[in-house]
Amino acid sequence: MTPRIVLALAAFACTSAVSAGTFMDAAWASAACAKWNQTQELTDKLGGKEWAANDAGRGYKIIQMYRTKCGEGTKVELEITDKDGKAHCAYGGAVKHAKLDPSVDYLMHASDEDWACMGEGKFGCGAMGAMATMKLKFKGPKGEAMGVIGPFDSFLQLTGKVPGDTAACP
Repeated sequence: MTPRIVLALAAFACTSAVSAGTFMDAAWASAACAKWNQTQELTDKLGGKEWAANDAGRGYKIIQMYRTKCGEGTKVELEITDKDGKAHCAYGGAVKHAKLDPSVDYLMHASDEDWACMGEGKFGCGAMGAMATMKLKFKGPKGEAMGVIGPFDSFLQLTGKVPGDTAACP
């Protein structure tokens, strides 16, 4: 084998052995933010001038979330802004905003099993079903969330589109 082939095979073996990071850690939140910006249902349907603009005059809206078994101390956050009339995720990672405004910001948590169910969009695990059955523990403007139930479903399914291992807590 040529040295190039050996290097290529070694690189492939190394990247194949790397597993997904931890579900809902800071790196996962950063990837979720990038995925948000690639999801038209979230960027366009939520809209920057409507949902994202309800930000208490701060210029951003916060979504914090965590896995129930890992505790509130492991929260991550997404910072959503109005960018060119679209709901844009400007930041995803460790919590930067300790204090949430319950009239505009969101805090959510669920068991790993329920996050998986919501992430797969299974029956009873959409936004309405998850809130009604308490699979999703939720604080924030519920009326606003109900007004954007389709995009809210897309957000919950986004949690299943970003790989993450649940074996350990962040």
